[in-house]
Amino acid sequence: MPLHLIKLCVGCDSVSELQTWIRERLRERRKRGLPREHVHTTRMAPKRGAELLDGGSLYWVIRGEIACRQRLRDLRTVVDKEGVSRCQLVLDPKVVPVQPRFCRPFQGWRYLEAKDAPPDRDRADPGLHDMPEPLRRELHELGLL
Repeated sequence: MPLHLIKLCVGCDSVSELQTWIRERLRERRKRGLPREHVHTTRMAPKRGAELLDGGSLYWVIRGEIACRQRLRDLRTVVDKEGVSRCQLVLDPKVVPVQPRFCRPFQGWRYLEAKDAPPDRDRADPGLHDMPEPLRRELHELGLL
């Protein structure tokens, strides 16, 4: 079973906002002649990298819910301008919405076992696929979903 990461998506209010941000970053990378990949840099490197790269994803927490995921493609160690070692999480640009699940705030990232990961929204409830995110959130908060 793959191992996953979970991380807060700070400054992002919706899955669609995250998707827009990723598209803009990919456009910038293309203009600079860089490969088409989404890279997220973290301070600490996961020690269980081999397990993460065996089909793992990064699950994003948006507004207190585990909301979506991106497949992990690679983990890279880099040194920043100040000489501090960082970890780059290389992610598939495709964002996959998942069945929303409440999540308390935390710092950094955490491991997420496959058995604890929420299912993709298309598989969990195909009818929610086309529902606007604000409406889905409101219905979820009211206990109707």
